[in-house]
Amino acid sequence: MEIESFRALLTDEGRALLAELREFTPDRELALATRLRRDHPAELVRAAFEQARLRQRARAKFGADADLMFFTPNGVEQATRRSVAEWRAARFAGLGVRRLADLCCGIGGDAIALARAGVSVLAVDRDPLTCAVAAANAAALGLAGLVEVRCADVTEVDTDGFDAVFTDPARRTARGRVFDPEAYSPPLSWALEAARRTPFGALKVAPGIPHELVPEGAEAEWVSDHGEVKEAVIWFGTGAAAPYRATVLPGGGSLSGTGDRAGAGPVGRYLYEPDGAVIRAGLVADVARSVGGRLVDPQIAYVTADELVPTPFAHAYEIGEVQPYNVKRLKALLRERGAGTVVIKKRGIAITPEELRRQLKPSGPHEVTVILSRTDDGPLMMLGQPAAM
Repeated sequence: MEIESFRALLTDEGRALLAELREFTPDRELALATRLRRDHPAELVRAAFEQARLRQRARAKFGADADLMFFTPNGVEQATRRSVAEWRAARFAGLGVRRLADLCCGIGGDAIALARAGVSVLAVDRDPLTCAVAAANAAALGLAGLVEVRCADVTEVDTDGFDAVFTDPARRTARGRVFDPEAYSPPLSWALEAARRTPFGALKVAPGIPHELVPEGAEAEWVSDHGEVKEAVIWFGTGAAAPYRATVLPGGGSLSGTGDRAGAGPVGRYLYEPDGAVIRAGLVADVARSVGGRLVDPQIAYVTADELVPTPFAHAYEIGEVQPYNVKRLKALLRERGAGTVVIKKRGIAITPEELRRQLKPSGPHEVTVILSRTDDGPLMMLGQPAAM
């Protein structure tokens, strides 16, 4: 999308077109486009259809706000999910931050959440179209008074006088995802220094960042939403007592710890599958202690316990059968239970759930959860069902 085409969407004519296209479906596109081109410039109609499609995609991240906002293709893909941005904004506000520099702001997802939390934001990006979209989004949601958008190289922005800096470096190029932190734009080393220049700082990084790259004195937070790990953020200035944190949304529960280990033991009545954020943060042992449990294997992220203890940091299963892993025996056990739907979970065993399901050929009215795990005594298969917590 060219910036001139985008600006045309901000006119009364462009906004009217977007309103008409709000619920359009692909099967109607050709006929609808043909009709609209009779009364509107073809380029404006094309831009409106593109924007309407982006808004529909963005609803998964932004909910009802998406129908008021503007997007670019990269913006939809890379923008922070609203629930995650609101969690981070609440943390900043809780730390007393009132003025923040949002570097590499993209289409403004984080800036919007921060402004709604009462934080005044300087949102910076070097791409003119992206900046125009970010400014339009702040205006569309009634937040223009709290969000200043500046088109500039973030490395040249003076952050003196700000309470905090938040940086979300680009981790993609035209060739795809970037895995070397020094190949981020801006590089990780620069972003770390920028985060240290203000009383508080936060830096978004890839969720797979090794723990050894977390700087001394910083806090690394992994955030999941509805069970899916969305991001990792390195925080400065929070005064955290432990270096690692896992946050589970939508509930907002947070668990902090040092990433130490827990002992292993026999499978009890219940098995807990820790949330992905807990696993990334290395806090499986902390979950084990919180439920009075132990690990199934020292290297496997399954926790087992004899009692059911509610926790937001893991899904619990009541286990009815534990045996050494054997496909023929597993098939017989499922047949005995009339299993037609088999949910397969596994760790440390080299088989895909799809491959195993084909071998099992389940048929029956019931659903059974099968959990496979490596242990020091050989692979185990555990049959059970989700436990109500």
